[in-house]
Amino acid sequence: MRHLPSRRAFTALRHNVLVTALCCLLFGFSPQAKAHPHVFVDGGVDFVFDAENRLTALNVTWLYDAFETLYILSSYDMSLNAEGSLDEADRQELIRIRSNWPLDFNGSAHLSVHGERVSLDWPKDLDAQLIDGRLQLTFTRDLKTALPLGASPAEVAFYESTYFFAFSITDTPELLGPAEGCRAEVIPFNPALKNNSLQASLALLSREETPSIPNVGKEFADRIILICA
Repeated sequence: MRHLPSRRAFTALRHNVLVTALCCLLFGFSPQAKAHPHVFVDGGVDFVFDAENRLTALNVTWLYDAFETLYILSSYDMSLNAEGSLDEADRQELIRIRSNWPLDFNGSAHLSVHGERVSLDWPKDLDAQLIDGRLQLTFTRDLKTALPLGASPAEVAFYESTYFFAFSITDTPELLGPAEGCRAEVIPFNPALKNNSLQASLALLSREETPSIPNVGKEFADRIILICA
């Protein structure tokens, strides 16, 4: 088991990030620094079923990369305690702050059946934990209407529309509840099957630029196919 970084390690990492940022401002970004996306988030989606074998909710997990974790905690003037974790008061404050979702939040778990979007309620029951020095957020999104799947597969695309955040499915999907005859399969994004010109155009953008292509993140999404016999 890996241990969370100590306060001293946390402070040193913060210093290194600030020094790196200052160097970038003084000397400019290298060509390699112009690639998208900017933030990397692992995680996944679990599926919740009711007693009638209908899909009722998605449980979503985000696990931020170490540098984004550092940035988030620093922005709230939080740091790790002597045990390398967050004090409970800070953790609860982090949950309170992050539960205030931005008005333009469009999710990371996009559910559809036969290509038609399935409406989800606003996120609820947010929790925050530190996992090996990385911030993990979990939350639930209820379906507005319980969905009987039958022979019609459902799909969840795991992405953020502007591709500023790159989401990757690293957790095996769990089926919670009866889920009789159901199975979930992860379909990772395959760059070999994607338009090379689109990837090249994104690489030309600076860190301050956002792609003008609507919903571009969808083009690079990992997916989960949910099939119920």
